[in-house]
Amino acid sequence: EDIVKLIVVYDNNVYAGAEVSGLRTDWGFACWVETGTSTVLFDTGGNGAILLNNMQRLGLDPAEIDAVVLSHAHGDHTGGLMALLDMGVRPAVYLLDTFPAGFKETVRRRTTLVEVSGPAEVAPGVHTTGRVDGEIPEEALAVESEQGLLVITGCAHPGVVNMVRRAREAVAGDVALALGGFHLGSVSRREIEQVGDGLAALGVQRVAPCHCTGDLARAVLTERWGHDGLLP
Repeated sequence: EDIVKLIVVYDNNVYAGAEVSGLRTDWGFACWVETGTSTVLFDTGGNGAILLNNMQRLGLDPAEIDAVVLSHAHGDHTGGLMALLDMGVRPAVYLLDTFPAGFKETVRRRTTLVEVSGPAEVAPGVHTTGRVDGEIPEEALAVESEQGLLVITGCAHPGVVNMVRRAREAVAGDVALALGGFHLGSVSRREIEQVGDGLAALGVQRVAPCHCTGDLARAVLTERWGHDGLLP
């Protein structure tokens, strides 16, 4: 089986080496998902210039993107899409059926639009969980790998435990990694620990909390998973 590459191309956290390589940080999230057969961009950050700068610095070619999946309708996840399409690339764009009609129409005029409600395969081995309902509905990505499922969340507004559970239901398999925004920036240590318990109960082997997870939650979760946490 081919190696799956996950590259966070847009985040508001600074990681070691980011300053050296000219990567820019900004509030938002985007993750490049590369399998042996296809490339999917999950979310597009909030600013097209920063998204394209970071992709260029990382040696990633927008023309390789087969599909873009947008987790939810907030600007810090959808803001880079038009700049990407302005490059002349025409990936299929997967977004929830709950997105604003005007946004859907704008995308539809530019490229293929796929409205998502239930789980679906976006590319071979790359699946959307379908819509996970909450105050702000959202979809996550579940990527098959040799190690198990790689679950990527944008903000996890409906709860990261719910999103990971849905990914496991949508695509059978153990969860090797949960990566992305976990939306724990304003919650207590106790609530963070409960989320950790929930992820552990689902068999999550590694965590890589990004974006809106919050500094305390990132520290608590990576400490809990010890060296299996991927981020500082």
